[in-house]
Amino acid sequence: MALTNIQPSATAATAAPPQTSPLVMRIIGACALAHLINDLIQSVLPSIYPMLKANYGLSFTQIGLITLTFQITASLLQPWVGFYTDRHPKPNLLPLGTICTLVGIVMLAFVGSFPMILLASALVGIGSSTFHPETSRIARLASGGRYGLAQSTFQVGGNAGSAFGPLLAAALIIPFGQGNVALFGIFALFALGVTWGLSRWYKEHLNLFKAKKGGQATHGLSRRRVTWALVVLGLLVFSKYFYMASFTSYFTFYLIEKFHLSVASSQMHLFLFLGAVAAGTFFGGPIGDKIGRKAVIWFSILGVAPFTLALPYVDLFWTTVLSIVIGFILASAFSAIVVYAQELVPGNVGMIAGVFFGLMFGFGGIGAALLGHLADIRGIEYVYGLCSFLPLFGILTILLPNTRKV
Repeated sequence: MALTNIQPSATAATAAPPQTSPLVMRIIGACALAHLINDLIQSVLPSIYPMLKANYGLSFTQIGLITLTFQITASLLQPWVGFYTDRHPKPNLLPLGTICTLVGIVMLAFVGSFPMILLASALVGIGSSTFHPETSRIARLASGGRYGLAQSTFQVGGNAGSAFGPLLAAALIIPFGQGNVALFGIFALFALGVTWGLSRWYKEHLNLFKAKKGGQATHGLSRRRVTWALVVLGLLVFSKYFYMASFTSYFTFYLIEKFHLSVASSQMHLFLFLGAVAAGTFFGGPIGDKIGRKAVIWFSILGVAPFTLALPYVDLFWTTVLSIVIGFILASAFSAIVVYAQELVPGNVGMIAGVFFGLMFGFGGIGAALLGHLADIRGIEYVYGLCSFLPLFGILTILLPNTRKV
């Protein structure tokens, strides 16, 4: 196939055909589908917290320990997995990670003690820690040079999975009991088939991986400038996911308290926001391919600030409109940030993906906990007023260097 013949010295014209090859697009689509299932399964865990708390008499501290266990294995391992596999490719690691997810989710259906819940949560987290850096690398290899498109397509699969997971948990688990968590093992089995196929494709195209790995940076930046740029990108991810945590965890409470909506109505508003996030994620990558990653980051983070600053002071109609606008604009940044970082540090695609997906999980979890504590003390409306200033961190984008490739 065309991809197997690409050499390190291939010109842009030579690389163009894989960009539109059905095989390449099929691989990118499979990466997105696997991401959807992975994040769908991950979202089941917090969805069943009330059931686990009631079934086992858990305290809120124990619930927090479950989250901590999952976050540690899902977040902190990712950069190390990516770092190792950037240097020592392991195609079989991707399906092995999916097996960990399968075992963990089935265990959650039948565990009988708190320590076993922690073990099951850790296994789901380990599956995630291997999935993100490996699949992000495969999507980039299959991109035909359209890195933003590949990354955003991959990422939007995860957004869709995170949105559908709680809905399926509400329909399949909550009415029927903890044993029905095992039904999500069917999704994991299907994902195992998908990731096995992806690993086979990856193994057949390791020569392409080695060619890209051997590429040298063309931006001409010193190591110090690159390190500083990565720190700035980390701060931008912090502002984005702290603010996103205020929506994903507390937007329904905000609507109920301020506008006296029903739970069902508030959930509908949350799904509108999540739908806008998915759309913004998808369009952010291709736009970055055309106009540059830095321009997308400027627009996505700092550009959303007027809307976030207005949100706490408007009525229900404009709250709905602004939440959709905010979700779309803010979500467009992540794909651009990841691809920008990967191009700053060539040859470390998996490590960079692991770092930034790990930061996404970590900042989201820490943000949810801190904002919840703040809401207990000062009220949920105060939280939204305070968080409205977070996108002003986008001014840090001025510190990002210009390069020829981003």
